[in-house]
Amino acid sequence: MQSRMGNPAVVLPEAMQALMALSSVPQKVGLSPKLLELVNLRASQINGCGVCVDGHPRIARKLGETDERLFAVAAWREAPYFSHQERAALALTEAVTRLSDRADPVPDEIWDEATRHFDGKSIAALVIAIANINVWNRLNVATRQIAGEWKP
Repeated sequence: MQSRMGNPAVVLPEAMQALMALSSVPQKVGLSPKLLELVNLRASQINGCGVCVDGHPRIARKLGETDERLFAVAAWREAPYFSHQERAALALTEAVTRLSDRADPVPDEIWDEATRHFDGKSIAALVIAIANINVWNRLNVATRQIAGEWKP
C-alpha cells in the first residue's frame, strides 16, 4: 500500500493549526480525554481509517485506558465495560458519523440520551469532537495514509 500524497493537513500547515485548535476545545470544556479517545476510535472504525484505528488506542492506553475496553469499542452495546455516559457518547458518535444511513440521521432518542449525560457546553464540545475526528478520517482515507508510518 502506498499513500496518494502527504496528509493534506501536513501539506497545508494552516489547516493543521485549525484542526489542532479545534481538537483542543472539547478538553477545555471538560470532556474526559479517555472518553474522547473512545469517540475517536469508534468513528475511525466506522470510517475505516487505519491511521486513527492504529493511533487512538495508543493514546488511550497512555491515558490509562484498558485493552478490554479498547477491544470492545466496536461492540460497545454488547459489552459491559462502558458507563451510561460513554454509551450515550458512542451512540451519538455513530449517528453523527453515519449521517446518510437513515432518514433521521441523529434521532431524538439518541440526542435526548446524550443530553441526559452532557450539559449544553459539553454536548457542543462532543459534537465538535465527533466532527473533528470525521475530518481527520476523511483526510487520511481519501489520501490513503498508511497506519504506522508516523511512528519514529
